[in-house]
Amino acid sequence: MSSSKGDPRVAALSVTIIAMSLGSAGCAQDAAEAPAELRSVEPPVATVVPEQLEIHGHTRIDNYYWLNQREDPDVIAYLTAENDYTNAMMGHTTDLQDELFEEIKGRIKQTDLSIPVKRGSYFYYTRTEDGQDYPIHARKRESLDADEEVILDVNELAEGHDYYNAFPSVSSGEDLMAFAEDTRGRRIYDIQIKNLETGELYPERIEGTSGNLAWAEDNQTLFYTKRDPQTLRSFQVYRHTVGTDPGEDVLVFEETDEEFSSFVWKTKSKAYVMISSSQTTMDEHRYIDASAPKGDFTVFVPRERGHEHGVDHFGDHFYMRTNLDGAENFQLMRTPVSATGTENWEPVIPHRDDVFLEGYDLFEGHLVVEERERGLVKLRIRPWSGGEEHYIEFDDPAYLAYTTQNPELATSTLRFGYTSLAAPRAVYDYDMNTRERALLKQDEVLGGYDASQYVVERLYAPARDGQVEIPVSLVYRDGFEKNGESPLLLYAYGSYGASMDPTFSSTRLSLLDRGFAYAIAHIRGGQELGRQWYEDGKMFNKKNTFTDYVDVADFLIAEGYTSPDVLFARGGSAGGLLMGAVVNMRPELFRGVVAHVPFVDVVTTMLDESIPLTTFEWDEWGNPTDLESYQYMLSYSPYDQVEAKDYPNMLVTTGLHDSQVQYWEPAKWVAKLRALKTDDNRLLLKTHMDAGHGGGSGRDRRYEELAFEFAFMLDLLGDDPAADMTSDQ
Repeated sequence: MSSSKGDPRVAALSVTIIAMSLGSAGCAQDAAEAPAELRSVEPPVATVVPEQLEIHGHTRIDNYYWLNQREDPDVIAYLTAENDYTNAMMGHTTDLQDELFEEIKGRIKQTDLSIPVKRGSYFYYTRTEDGQDYPIHARKRESLDADEEVILDVNELAEGHDYYNAFPSVSSGEDLMAFAEDTRGRRIYDIQIKNLETGELYPERIEGTSGNLAWAEDNQTLFYTKRDPQTLRSFQVYRHTVGTDPGEDVLVFEETDEEFSSFVWKTKSKAYVMISSSQTTMDEHRYIDASAPKGDFTVFVPRERGHEHGVDHFGDHFYMRTNLDGAENFQLMRTPVSATGTENWEPVIPHRDDVFLEGYDLFEGHLVVEERERGLVKLRIRPWSGGEEHYIEFDDPAYLAYTTQNPELATSTLRFGYTSLAAPRAVYDYDMNTRERALLKQDEVLGGYDASQYVVERLYAPARDGQVEIPVSLVYRDGFEKNGESPLLLYAYGSYGASMDPTFSSTRLSLLDRGFAYAIAHIRGGQELGRQWYEDGKMFNKKNTFTDYVDVADFLIAEGYTSPDVLFARGGSAGGLLMGAVVNMRPELFRGVVAHVPFVDVVTTMLDESIPLTTFEWDEWGNPTDLESYQYMLSYSPYDQVEAKDYPNMLVTTGLHDSQVQYWEPAKWVAKLRALKTDDNRLLLKTHMDAGHGGGSGRDRRYEELAFEFAFMLDLLGDDPAADMTSDQ
């Protein structure tokens, strides 16, 4: 990089010195504003290097384009300077962060055991131990009273790594285990194989994979997917034979369409290995007999734009969740294994206009269907025998129910999970014949937790277009007053058809017990109210996502739940795009905003096909090489729409090795905001220099990040009396 930009290292050094001298300051000062000595700290200033970006006869000037050079020392120095500035500005909250960290950690059981799941001859489970950051994967043969066999201790593997993630996959013969490990947070995994009987770690190491793998039924063959090293698109499927050189692995499929990504998996019946290729609006599947893995894969049905479908197998049929023939909310169909063409498909659960078919699970005696109606999930039990079907009953006004860990066909027991904003996650075994349920485990909140002290509401906010009402899930501590003076944290996502369900979090109690309400806006772009809810929040309807969020905020203010002086916004990734859009639209609505790994440079990113996920997502956002798409995306792209005006207090996070939202998007956004905003509000950028999209690895690291975020919000409230209800406990 040219030296004409200057060297941000000078700024980094000066801020580091200030941070070192002030970082131990207590938080006795008025927390509404930083101590006087910190208010004089000048933030880093990114050097302006104008870059002309031209398309469709239109020119954009990007003054911070140079920040996209990850290996450039000047870029690293600038990010370091921003980190040092953030640490300096938050130094007076050190005691508060420590208090929050201990609260968060103190509620979570450090030594814990997952519910064992029977697969083949073994019960598999994970456990955690106090003082260790990572899980231990183990199993017991036939009985829970048998001796424990540790198959993967992630703590041992993580030693010496700033970031580490690993997960196991056991072969059908139960004597071999493949495990995938990522040491950078960029979701590029190496695969190794271990003999579970002898403890031998085989010499072969398969590099550059996505971590996705599937064992064939011969107990010697492993299928896995590889990533494109530049775009990180998962596009190749290889076959590996245990004990051979990975350099000799056979390429069995390559996805040449850059809009698709591929993955490999095995049906619940274990009869077929499947290769699935997917993009936003269509899917294609290939299958092979899992007992004859060296054969050729057969296309299930050819891909067709607009046809989305998933496949599983049971008995003599394949089962498909599909939107075939205009089934916008999806239907369940089946076809004989010997005749997979769509002309042979027959309905099992027909399409309904008012119910979204979200998923299904196959058992020898029953079909279980996950349905979503008015935003809430219902579990429908249907016997194959033709007997009476029924739904499992749930009573909370806002909750999430889901099937979980049901690997075997030959059982009449359904395992499902349940949680709400006030109810810790519980897992049940449900007898689908007798309709009896048995609680296996409910997450324990240490230090005492009484769900009756918290109130859950389900509200509906009118959208400005007069066409829909937006569901809102809300929780607060008993005694919360709707007088417009209480702080509220409003979360949303609103992209990719992802439904943001009302689930419990013990970490959130640190806010609720200090007087906060917590709300989820189920805005368009998700799929809470069916497929149309998603379609109305993507492509040329994307602005509905942003206006829905603003309309929910206005509604909560009008109803007395909060006010702009104490309203906080939070979102991450595509939800970070939401944050960027709404602060451009209505910055006066929020006291503070937390944007995690925000996707804010929409146009530039979607024009660069070398960036991971770009081509895969043209049907989500649009392809800006098309003029109409370019103009629409440009009209809301947060980075492009930053202007000279007041913005709220903001905390922005990113990861240097993020594979989904490249670090330079939030870095450029903060640099541009610094240059143009007209207020004195706080603007902090925190870059995890050794992590990716999900932040740092390890439990304590995650607790620390949450404590930092909560301290940022609580500090802005200062001595507001609504900010502390702990005396009521």
